[in-house]
Parts: sequence; structure tokens; C-alpha cells
Amino acid sequence: MPGTITHFLEMIRISHTVFALPFALLSAVLAWRETPFRGRDLLGILLCMLFARSAAMAFNRLVDHRIDAANPRTAGRHLPAGLLSRPAVILFTVLCCLGFISSTLLFLPNPWPMILAVPVLLFLLGYSFAKRLTTWCHYWLSAALMLSPIATWIALTGGVTLTPVLLAGAVFFWVGGFDILYACQDVAFDREQRLHSIPARWGVARALQLAWISHVGTVLCLLGLWHAAELGPVFLCGTFLVALLLAYEHWIVRPDDLTRVNRAFFHVNAVISIGLFVVGVVDVLLMRGQ
Repeated sequence: MPGTITHFLEMIRISHTVFALPFALLSAVLAWRETPFRGRDLLGILLCMLFARSAAMAFNRLVDHRIDAANPRTAGRHLPAGLLSRPAVILFTVLCCLGFISSTLLFLPNPWPMILAVPVLLFLLGYSFAKRLTTWCHYWLSAALMLSPIATWIALTGGVTLTPVLLAGAVFFWVGGFDILYACQDVAFDREQRLHSIPARWGVARALQLAWISHVGTVLCLLGLWHAAELGPVFLCGTFLVALLLAYEHWIVRPDDLTRVNRAFFHVNAVISIGLFVVGVVDVLLMRGQ
């Protein structure tokens, strides 16, 4: 049983929760400046993020089972390698979907999380088919992750303002950019399998340029968030540090050298997401103390 649990945690890449959860929590911290804090809301955010992401990752592994088996880079994943069975992953996916929907009840009397739960879940699961449908599949993934700050804001306040939209925009361009970088590893395989991606369609060099433009959009959205949310110098400094980290990410990943993509993908981006959350919280606390 411990081994099976470990396999499930590895399959859904639980460590990659750092890409979305900090932005949901930052959105919550900003929302709590104007709405009362409730412990059950925080629990609801954590559970919804856990169940939604787990369901989406498990469903993606089911849909991509044959593709993963054919790709040398992913052939060792849990379904192709036989470490987990399809019925077990299907059951896991269903339970996570039910867990996500049930967790929205914690936000009552606000009905919107419960009303939007199924449409949001369908959009998240739909990403698994994106590479079969559109070259711009990277931005379906980024749109899925950008829902976290917007959904959090709706769950806590019952509406949407410019603040969560700008935070979501930063997530959208950030995730889209680094997913393009990550997809550069599979150009030959995607073309062979007739799968869609920006690197497969336009080549690695052009893809890296588009990723760079996307990350410029990230910085602009963060600057807009700093202004719209009336944040202070700590968050502004954090934004400039994010810009430097993104520049470093593009410096270490080059058309003729993709060996450091994984370092750029996980290590740098983990620092960005967690770092932004930390500077956001510190900034809010300092501004509140003035």
C-alpha cells in the first residue's frame, strides 16, 4: 500500500503543485484584505486545488497512455511501465473529481464555487486532448492554471475584479512560456506522431522567441497587479527579481542546447511561484502595518 500511494503521488507529480497553489493562496491573501477570513475557506482552497490538479494529471496520464509508451522520454511513466493499472487510475480520477466538487461546499453560503465546479473541471480535463487539436495547446494548459487565482477570488468574494484578472494574466503568460520551453524536447516525436505544439510547427528557435514574448507579458501583468492592487515596494522588487529569473531561464535554454530545460522548468519556476507568494504576503503585512 505505501508503494502504491507513492506511485500515485509520483504519477500526479505532487511536487509540481508549487506551480499553481502559491498563486491561489496569493489571490486569497489579497482578497482577505476586503473580506473576512474563514478557516473553512482556506481548507476549501487547499482541497479544491489538490483534487482538481490530481484529477487533471491522472486523466492526462490515461489519455496519453499510448503516446507516453511510444516516447522514450516518457516510457518509464507509471501506466506504460505497468506500475499502476488503468482501472486503478480511472478510479483515482473519479474519486478526485468527486472530491473537488464536494470541497466547493465549504465555501457556502457562496454558491458560485459549486455552480462552476463541473464546467471548471471539464475545462481542466479537456487540456488532455489539446495536443491533438491545436498548435496553441500550451496556452490551454496556462488557461487551466490561471483559473486558480480567479476561482479563489470568486470563492471568497463572490465576484471578480481587476486584481485577480491581472494575477491570472501573469500565470497565463508564465505557464504558456515555460510549457513551450518544455515542449522543445519533443519536437521530433511530436512531428512523427502528428501531435500539435508550437516547437513542432515552427521549430525550436521560433518557439523560444514566442516563449520570451510570453514571459514579457508575465512581467507586464505583475507590474499591472502591483499598481491595481496598491501593493508596495517589496512586491515591486519581487517583480524585478522574477524578470531576472525569467531572463536566466531563457539564457540557459538555447536552440542548440536543450540539456538544461528541466532545470529551467522546475527549479527556476518553483522559485518564481513560491517567491511571488512570499513577497506578496510580506508586502500585504507591511502595508497593513503602516
